[in-house]
Amino acid sequence: MTDYELTSKIIGNAIEVHKILGPGLLEAAYKECLYYNLKESGLKVEKEKPMPLLFKEVRMDCGYRIDLLVEGRIVIELKTVEEINDVHIAQTLTYMKIGEFRRGLLINFNVSLLKNGIKRLVNGY
Repeated sequence: MTDYELTSKIIGNAIEVHKILGPGLLEAAYKECLYYNLKESGLKVEKEKPMPLLFKEVRMDCGYRIDLLVEGRIVIELKTVEEINDVHIAQTLTYMKIGEFRRGLLINFNVSLLKNGIKRLVNGY
């Protein structure tokens, strides 16, 4: 499955979760439901994946965690905010850079139509 096909499948699952739950819940609720949906669709998903930081050749556990990592290559960062801003994009890109992942999805569930809360990100690291 290509990265585009995989991200499209993830987005489809996120839309299904949003249609059932709607906006207004905590991020944790969407994370658990999307995790469940993705696993049920046959994808390999890691939740709260630790992301150590490499500093001067030393591995530092600074508490960074990816919300969801799908098939070991797609970073999913979930939000429930009024609107996605540059800090949210930078956070997701940083996870992608640290883990050397090429693709990411930043998904804000606090919108009336989920397609308006999704950003596809590409990292050229």
